[in-house]
Amino acid sequence: MKAIVVYEAGGPEKLIYTEVPTPKVKPGWSLIKVKGFGVNHSEIFTRQGLSPSVKFPRILGIEAVGEIAATTDEQHLPVGQKVVSIMGEMGREFDGGYAEYVLLPNKQIFPVTTQLSWADLAAVPETYYTAFGSYLRLKIKADDKILVRGGTSGVGLAFLKLVKGQFPDIKIVGTSRSLSKKDSLLAAGFTDVILDQEGQLQTEKKFDKIFELIGPATIKNSFQHILPEGIVCNTGLLGGQWYLEGFDPIFDTNNAYLTGFHSGDVDASRMQQLFAFIDNYQLTIAPEKIFSLKDTAKAHEYLESSQSFGKVVVLP
Repeated sequence: MKAIVVYEAGGPEKLIYTEVPTPKVKPGWSLIKVKGFGVNHSEIFTRQGLSPSVKFPRILGIEAVGEIAATTDEQHLPVGQKVVSIMGEMGREFDGGYAEYVLLPNKQIFPVTTQLSWADLAAVPETYYTAFGSYLRLKIKADDKILVRGGTSGVGLAFLKLVKGQFPDIKIVGTSRSLSKKDSLLAAGFTDVILDQEGQLQTEKKFDKIFELIGPATIKNSFQHILPEGIVCNTGLLGGQWYLEGFDPIFDTNNAYLTGFHSGDVDASRMQQLFAFIDNYQLTIAPEKIFSLKDTAKAHEYLESSQSFGKVVVLP
C-alpha cells in the first residue's frame, strides 16, 4: 500500500510518500480501507519531534474514515461497514491513518450511519468530536455571550457551526492574530472578531463562556474576560504551551469555572450523539481544503501557514 512515513523528525519534507506492506489483521484488530483523514496540529507537533513517546519511523494520523476491509468482529464490524476512528494512540504508539489502509484495535473503531460524502465525513471525526465534547462541557444557553479563542482553527469553526446550529441567533465572537481574516470569520457566522495580540485580547469585553483553543499560554488572560459564574473550557494547545504556569486557581479564576476536554476521551455513545446532532440540526459540513495522499506534505505546509482557515483533509 501507499503511505506517508516519517523516518526522522523535521519539517513537512520529512513526510515521505512511499510503499509499505499492507498490515495483516490480528486478534482484536481490524483493517480499514482509508477513504479520508483530517490533518491536525498535534500531528505537526509529532512530525517535529515534540511528542516524546513517539518513535520513528512512524505513519502519522490520529484519525481516519473509511470501510472495514478485513475484520475480527463480524458482528459489530462487518466488511464494508462505514467507520470512523480517532485517537487511542493511532499515529503515535502504532501506525495511523496517513495511508491507504490502517490496522486498528476494534475498541476504537466506531460504525457510523451518515449520508456525508467521504470528503465531508473526513472533516468530522477529530475536529467535530473535539468541538462537540467541549460544547457539552460549556453548558451553553441561548442567551450566552461566547468567545472562541482561536476562531480560525478547524475546531473553532466546527464549534461555531455546532453552536449556531442549535442557537442560530446567539452572540458568538471569534479571535484571530490577524484582522486580515476578519471578513472570513464574519462570513463563517461569527458576530464579531477580536484581535488576539501577543497573548492579550484587544478588548475590554467579557463573556459567559470562553472556548479556549490557544491553551495554557493564554488561559490567564482569558479569565480576565470571563463574567462571574462563567466557564472557560481549555481544549487546544495552539499556543505551544502544555502546562499552566504562574496561575493562582483561587484569584485568577475571577469567580468563574475552568474545565477542559480532550479528544482522547472517546466514547461510542458520544460519537453517535455527535452524528445525531449533525443530522438533527442539518449542519452543512465541508473541509476548507482537500489534498491527495502524495501531497500530504503540502497539506502540512498549508495548515502551518497563515493562509489556513478551517479543516484540511486528505483523500487517498
